[in-house]
Amino acid sequence: MSARRGFTLVELMIIVAILGILAAIVIPEFGSNTCEAKTSALSSDLAAIRKQIELYRYHHQEQLPAAVGETGDDFVRRLTTKTDKAGNSGTAFGPYFLRMPVNPFNNRDTVRIGDVAAGANTHGWRFDPVTGQFCADDNFDADGDGTLDHAEF
Repeated sequence: MSARRGFTLVELMIIVAILGILAAIVIPEFGSNTCEAKTSALSSDLAAIRKQIELYRYHHQEQLPAAVGETGDDFVRRLTTKTDKAGNSGTAFGPYFLRMPVNPFNNRDTVRIGDVAAGANTHGWRFDPVTGQFCADDNFDADGDGTLDHAEF
């Protein structure tokens, strides 16, 4: 009689159960790392954009890339194309960056000018044309405490 080698059904079920337990332990760890990576990318993008806004302001006689009553398209156009000293199409300054980055928490690259405070989640970013403040416009609240996580970025 020849002996057959292989796993019994019980052994296979035990192996599948162990793999399931390991997956349940590991998957949440990947989720938190994803959130940390998004937060890091957001912080980096905000720092880069804010530096470019300051450079634009320096080049354009303390004028911001968008004024009250203008649109997010005006803001993006002035920072992604060459402009003259007045901020119109020209060749003296810019572009300050090639394209508007995407907010990793809501996957939007649009800019909202003024209006309600950041966190409306209608655009990727919010720019205040009075103060020059630039921030994320998502409404991400990981811990559910009612305070937006990126409001102070």
